Amino acid sequence: MTSESFGRRERGEQFELCDQSVLKRENAYTGRYLVLLDPQEGKRGMEALRSRAGVPGAEQVRGAEAESAVRILEEPDVSALFPDLGVAVVGVAPDQREALVTAAQEESSIIAAEPERLVYISTITDQSREVTGYYPTYRSDEDVLERHTTAAMAAALGPAWDESDHTWGLQAVRANHCRLTGQGVMVAVLDTGVDTNHPDLAARIAGTASFVPGQSVQDGNGHGTHCIGTAAGPADPQQRPRYGVAPEARILAGKVLSNQGSGSDGQILAGISWALSQGARVISMSLGAPVSPGQLFSPVFETVAQRVVAAGTLIVAAAGNDSGPVNHPANCPSILAVAALGKALHVAPFSCRGQSLAGAEINIAAPGVEVRSAWPMPQVYKTISGTSMATPHVAGIVALLAQMEPGATAPELKKRLISGAYRLPQPPENVGAGLGQTP
Repeated sequence: MTSESFGRRERGEQFELCDQSVLKRENAYTGRYLVLLDPQEGKRGMEALRSRAGVPGAEQVRGAEAESAVRILEEPDVSALFPDLGVAVVGVAPDQREALVTAAQEESSIIAAEPERLVYISTITDQSREVTGYYPTYRSDEDVLERHTTAAMAAALGPAWDESDHTWGLQAVRANHCRLTGQGVMVAVLDTGVDTNHPDLAARIAGTASFVPGQSVQDGNGHGTHCIGTAAGPADPQQRPRYGVAPEARILAGKVLSNQGSGSDGQILAGISWALSQGARVISMSLGAPVSPGQLFSPVFETVAQRVVAAGTLIVAAAGNDSGPVNHPANCPSILAVAALGKALHVAPFSCRGQSLAGAEINIAAPGVEVRSAWPMPQVYKTISGTSMATPHVAGIVALLAQMEPGATAPELKKRLISGAYRLPQPPENVGAGLGQTP
């Protein structure tokens, strides 16, 4: 088993853009580091990093201070400290990285440190089955890729569903039979933002924040609006079918990915901190970065997820679309990893699989092939595929559970979600507990 550590690269490998799609690269980094601090001794830990490794002084970023988070994360000479999460995002000169390693190993106030990753949306487009990004497993063989994305995807579609009134996804999770609506529950979606003028969504947006320098929360990609629609689209959209699982949940839209579909670990952490400050009961993240077989989960994100759960909030994340190991950060044990199902309720061919490691497993599955949802104006609606589309189905179910049991802890909500799943005759490493079901 392997885990990313200090000193392996002089600089983070850069991502590329191609036809408005992000080409995901394994082990792509920003050049900064995430430092997990002892919550009781964070100040001492930062002082040690400054004195021993020349790490810039830290500015605290509180959850509600979205604008300051963007500014601090953008400045090379300032470290960003998220006190509610106990994590700092720091820059360090190349010749000081070994000193950073030593400080992290010797200082009891520093629990862990790791390179900051680049993260991406990961979506399969609709009718053409083209790949947004690529499948790392097949990238050297275009013929295999073509067969993988046509024949296999066609098989995953399965039988026809009558979607005149409800999307097949809502029918599969039984949202069309559920009387709960998610009323009063805050659902945070950390993604590419939201179309704040969308006729189905605008009136129910409770809060927005952008953590992308130079970009407003307005969704210039579409991915975020689509995910928000699936989680919390209205019961009576302007155009049928209904597509939202929790139609009266309140929407928190955090922009942690650019309009081109890329972002960083630091932006995700800023979004998580903000979502907690706004009272989110569930945080939905249809994003990630690919990992190598045998690679361990991020100790920083795992500890953050544990702290979020202790605060009463669940995080659900897309397993990934490269048909390999579960992506970061969904591979953390305390984050629910969501696989994608086709209309035949078989795992989609692109959906990532679990590994026999601590964490790195699929927890639950949901509809993720040919999912119709909201899209920025003027298109209004669009049908796309991916584990990104499966994840907000689960976030919506969690919102319904939170409405049903407002006093439930996050572990209790998770237990209800997992125990209520419809068991599928497929390996758990592909579908986890099974198909998520509304209560």
